[in-house]
Amino acid sequence: MREDRYGNAISTSSDDACAAYVEGVDHILAATYGASEAFASALKSDPEFALAEAGSARALMYEGDMGGAKAAIQRASEVKSTLTPREQQHIAIFGDMLSGKPVDAREKIMAHVIEHPRDALAAQACTNVFGLIGFSGCPGREADLLAYTAWLSPHYGEDWWMMSMHSLSLCETGHTWPALELMERSLELNNANANASHFKAHAQYEAGLTSDGLSYLKTWMPDYDRRGVLHGHLSWHLALWALQQGDVDLMWGTVDRAIAPGASESLPINVLTDTAALYWRAELAGVEVAPERWQVLSRYAAETFPNPGQSFADIHAALSHAMAGEGAQLATLACTSNGYAGDLVAPVARCWQAIAQQDWSDAMDELTPVMSDHARLGGSRAQRDILELTYLNILMKLGRRDEAQRMVKMRRPVFDETAPVVGLYS
Repeated sequence: MREDRYGNAISTSSDDACAAYVEGVDHILAATYGASEAFASALKSDPEFALAEAGSARALMYEGDMGGAKAAIQRASEVKSTLTPREQQHIAIFGDMLSGKPVDAREKIMAHVIEHPRDALAAQACTNVFGLIGFSGCPGREADLLAYTAWLSPHYGEDWWMMSMHSLSLCETGHTWPALELMERSLELNNANANASHFKAHAQYEAGLTSDGLSYLKTWMPDYDRRGVLHGHLSWHLALWALQQGDVDLMWGTVDRAIAPGASESLPINVLTDTAALYWRAELAGVEVAPERWQVLSRYAAETFPNPGQSFADIHAALSHAMAGEGAQLATLACTSNGYAGDLVAPVARCWQAIAQQDWSDAMDELTPVMSDHARLGGSRAQRDILELTYLNILMKLGRRDEAQRMVKMRRPVFDETAPVVGLYS
């Protein structure tokens, strides 16, 4: 029996399998490309290595191959060799995730990390705004995420992965400068950590460091494999900053090279949400978006998220359908109650519908109740600015500019005097 990088016993007698497994886990923790190949190498050295099958399942989830992931976790559960209780629990967690049981998986992880806090691959599933806490739909989930990583952090010490995870939790709860400081420490230990690069971008966004953020990503991203799970989303950050600086050519070039359907190799949820958010924020800033772009995105949304249930994706799908004039697709989302935050999806969808019809009073009526706790929809504060800026735009369309300016100061002071909404400060 060998140990992984965090001192957990793993059931393999092969040094080569152990080394490849550690490499695969690190690829997942750093959001770098190569995890599947590493786990395949581990299984070549030890075909009965159950944790390598579980790691392969997790890697395939990030590649969008859910069928392959389910097959891998099934093979992991059928391994006949003796596994430790930790390994059995570890495999069961990913089994629940791949069986459509996110609540059960989250509860298992919360119990698991009390006994095995340094089981990083299992613990990882509850970190990040796209994890099982982030997409729980629970009120106060940002505070829950901070509590989770704050509890875990002392068990990891100066570990580049945990530093980056805890930094994001700090950033999303308003601790911007401590988050940025911790992120820098993480990157000093492992500059290839795309999670740290990503979360540094979030901290720079929250601090209003537009020029610094754009310069940083221009420098960091050329060495990041475009097949990496965060490549498209980091490109979104770059394009968003380009938009804020008025460099529309850079924005569109980045969209068409790395973000939009057909250009990005990212997961469908990132392709849809990043593209829709960028198109809409461009329109709010006064940049024309060709109708054909919305139509292509609407078709993509219908293909990749045909049924309501992933609430964060659903509100972006609804936006795409509304802007493309796809009333039938939009109608389904405008009356849904499905999903972890399904009660918020329907009013947001109806808001987009009213905006498409330029019915600003109805748009305000639909969006106002959502604004009290749109964190339940998931995503980061930067991503949910699509709603904050839409609310400001509606106020502007209703002739309530003074109120819009007050709202910026109260809700998103980072945009005070700079909110990218046409006419707000001109």
